[in-house]
Amino acid sequence: MTVKGMVHKYGNDVDTDVIIPARYLNTSSAEELAAHCMEDLDPSFIHNVKAGDVLVAGDNFGCGSSREHAPIAIKASGVSLVIAKTFARIFYRNAVNIGLPILECPEAAGEIGAGDVVSCDLAKGVIFDETTGKKYSAQPFPPFIQRIIDAGGLLNSLK
Repeated sequence: MTVKGMVHKYGNDVDTDVIIPARYLNTSSAEELAAHCMEDLDPSFIHNVKAGDVLVAGDNFGCGSSREHAPIAIKASGVSLVIAKTFARIFYRNAVNIGLPILECPEAAGEIGAGDVVSCDLAKGVIFDETTGKKYSAQPFPPFIQRIIDAGGLLNSLK
């Protein structure tokens, strides 16, 4: 699977409370969650994100509470991939469970800039910054996890 989109860049320790503020957790509607994604960190995000776009962040992305609402909000907003230096472990697993592609790549996360256009071959873990011409290598998911991502999440893969 290949994805391509414009980059929205954030720093370290982006927690689940800024990905989707707690005041919106009374819904399980993906569309409603997406409407408030990143609202407290970047109020313009939801107005600027387009289908296929990519989030790039620093260390410990998705730290905080273990809610699945955070990766659901990101995916439903149109984001096709999250690249970070590191992910909080519970966010990592929740992203896989709901079928949100994520890659850890410290070099790419540090060098790719906001507004760059990035394409990625998820099966190979190859990230290409089309704006700068730089190529990065991330560890791709093993085949059984890639099947979960390709199916759109764990429950879909079991059907």
